[in-house]
Amino acid sequence: MIRKLLRKVFSHRAAPFSASQEPARIPVSLHGIRREQVSAGAVKVCAALQNRGYQAYIVGGAVRDLLAGHVPKDHDVATSATPEEVRALFRRSRIIGRRFKIVHVLNGAEVIEVSTFRASHEAETDRHGRVLADNIYGSQAEDAIRRDFTVNALYYDPLTETIVDYHHGVADLQQKTLRVIGEPRARYREDPVRMLRAVRLAAKLGLIIDPAARAPIRDMASLLENVPSARLFDETLKLLMSGNAVRAIGQLREEGLHHGLLPLLDIVLDQPIAERFIWLALENTDSRVRADKPVSASFLFAALLWPEVSRKWKVRQAAGEPLQQALFDAMDEVLAVQAQRLAITRRVAADIKELWALQPRFDKRAGRAPFRLIEHPRFRAAWDFLLLRAQAAGIPEELPDWWNRFAHTGQAEREELLRAVATGSGGKAPARKRRRRRKPADAAAPESAAAP
Repeated sequence: MIRKLLRKVFSHRAAPFSASQEPARIPVSLHGIRREQVSAGAVKVCAALQNRGYQAYIVGGAVRDLLAGHVPKDHDVATSATPEEVRALFRRSRIIGRRFKIVHVLNGAEVIEVSTFRASHEAETDRHGRVLADNIYGSQAEDAIRRDFTVNALYYDPLTETIVDYHHGVADLQQKTLRVIGEPRARYREDPVRMLRAVRLAAKLGLIIDPAARAPIRDMASLLENVPSARLFDETLKLLMSGNAVRAIGQLREEGLHHGLLPLLDIVLDQPIAERFIWLALENTDSRVRADKPVSASFLFAALLWPEVSRKWKVRQAAGEPLQQALFDAMDEVLAVQAQRLAITRRVAADIKELWALQPRFDKRAGRAPFRLIEHPRFRAAWDFLLLRAQAAGIPEELPDWWNRFAHTGQAEREELLRAVATGSGGKAPARKRRRRRKPADAAAPESAAAP
């Protein structure tokens, strides 16, 4: 019944919205989102602002995700109050940003991002059309025009439980369509990251990108070269850790947006083992995200960049470099090239290098080296990485199996495993021992993005 009512209300596709038009106001009886489903902190912020006479709504992704049946990761608030007025109202708050001034309001451990309605004026842009500064404030209707996609221009009032919809975003969600607000080419020039965001949202929500929004993407992909590398890193990380990375990466390639973002995406199709390795990493990461398990950006980027590191490592060894030095040089070279497009943070880069540097140590199965390795704080993540390499047919499956047994058995059995390697039997435990060994519960599948 609700779907029939929504079709009736939104089946008419209106002309482009102007600030003088009245939006649709959808009651809770139609959309079904109750205030108990949203962040208590966001409700408090909206209530405090409204009690002072300001307009205040939960906006954008949280409303979109709730309508689509997803649990929002965060809740943003849009208001008629200026950043300075918001800051004065909340003791635990701070103004951040220069390009877009916003206020972070702290509610316990939660951070509510509060932005002021933007005006639909000509913002300051660079020679490519990318917006550099936009701190001219306006009405809610003007703010809705400035938003990127119709499904993101939804405003939810938690006090009345009403959705304010300026661009038929509810209908577009129902019809599984992702539409750009305004003329797509102009909106992509304002912010080229919107092209990546379109792919991410389409993959996450199972939407089809509207033909008018999709058509310019391939021609305009080069505009991403003008985007700061830190922003590209953040958006790429969201895409890869969305729980739909496999679908999103596939669509990135279809739209021609992958060139230069990650070197692996330019060469992976020519390397069957590398391709399998990457898809396994993405599939396992998607599974962990959907199961609400922790994921690690360092593990994921280590996996995505490993085929290129491995290739350069082999080239350097063939040229006569010592094994370990060749690996370190290959690591530095790949990360330096990657940094030109994505500004991987120093902490993440350090974790990536440590994960890579541990891989040669798995080949040393003699003396005290194995005992030292299993005591390493990153052993489990490194072993997960090793298992991923074996599943992609890059190394023998016997190697990660041996290390799994070695790490989870007693001293006597460990000595026996070491003797087996020394005698050339491949490290296979005797049948009697294998029958008695208990396999760890979490060792059945690689934690491809296990938290360090």
